[in-house]
Amino acid sequence: MRPRPTRYRKRPSGLCYARLAVRRVLFLTDRGPHEVLPAALGLGADVKAEPPSVDALARIPDLNPDVVVADAVGDPEGLLPVLRTLRAARVPFPVLVVLSPGDVGRSDWARVCDDFVLTGAGEAEVLLRLEMLTARAGESGEGVLRLGPVTINVETYRVAAGARPLDLTYKEFELLRFLSQNAGRVFTRAQLLQEVWGYDFYGGTRTVDVHVRRLRSKLGPEHEHLIETVRGVGYRAALP
Repeated sequence: MRPRPTRYRKRPSGLCYARLAVRRVLFLTDRGPHEVLPAALGLGADVKAEPPSVDALARIPDLNPDVVVADAVGDPEGLLPVLRTLRAARVPFPVLVVLSPGDVGRSDWARVCDDFVLTGAGEAEVLLRLEMLTARAGESGEGVLRLGPVTINVETYRVAAGARPLDLTYKEFELLRFLSQNAGRVFTRAQLLQEVWGYDFYGGTRTVDVHVRRLRSKLGPEHEHLIETVRGVGYRAALP
């Protein structure tokens, strides 16, 4: 039975973070997040922690973080293979590395992370770093939709289920986008044909079933439930 991620209570802050787009922060560390970056606990986000190992990366899609904070204090060289694996997976979330001042120039951090912050950074600096990261990643704009752990970028046409990118056809993407934009609402097959394929499409409703089946297959068994069948009516995207 695999261990459950450690949860940490959110500490209220005197600063106003209502505009912060980060809701979930995942720390990769063997220490407590309060030891790695105390200021992050005051941002009002849901904070979890996982050990900094390649094996632990398999659990990240289920955690669905908005940003990963990687602890490089004490063992920066040991963290590099983990960060290289994350980078190779083309994860949809930014990675912020916490460094000791003496380790800034010892490795090519620009190749494995999106930004860094020095240990002991204050809340205002951490807030600014996270805002800049999420803005560059497009997570704070209207061009990104979320359906549970699935991220849909309507500007770049990139879709990811947690850390796993999905290779969708144009119509599969449009179907997922339409259902996600109307999560919880049921659509008949005829309605989906009109909304996704257009009024001038002369194919039958069987086309919808085929695309839903393919879309579920690409989402995988852990996420296929996000597209629900309403017996006798049609389909809908599950509400979070």
